[in-house]
Amino acid sequence: MELNTLKPAAGSKKPRRRVGRGIGSGLGKTAGRGHKGQKSRSGGFHKVGFEGGQMPLQRRLPKRGFKSQTLKFNAEVTLADLQKLGQSEVDLLVLKQAGLVPLLARKVKVIKTGEISIAVKLNGVAATAGAKAAIEAAGGSVA
Repeated sequence: MELNTLKPAAGSKKPRRRVGRGIGSGLGKTAGRGHKGQKSRSGGFHKVGFEGGQMPLQRRLPKRGFKSQTLKFNAEVTLADLQKLGQSEVDLLVLKQAGLVPLLARKVKVIKTGEISIAVKLNGVAATAGAKAAIEAAGGSVA
């Protein structure tokens, strides 16, 4: 293989379409633009979503919903998960290594789902009121 023998892959390069070059080319006369109308004129252009003055689709439909971009940084852990984990001290790093929260997570909250019977100390992990009460009842603490 030499530099002077390099060629693009077969079929990857198409010749430029030359419009308005006579009837035999198949793209003569109107040059593929059809007859009349805004899109047939030179400089005839409109913005995306324009429907000729009719109320555009994106304005006809109702506004609905919102998805927070910060939601991906929040995570939840249940009491049952902490019970299965079996660690005495739990922080964000421990939960990430155990695979209980995604690696992107920055804030973690323990929710009261399931039971806990082991004493667990939470460091830098929030808990709901019910979960906090359950952890403290089992002899643990929430820092």
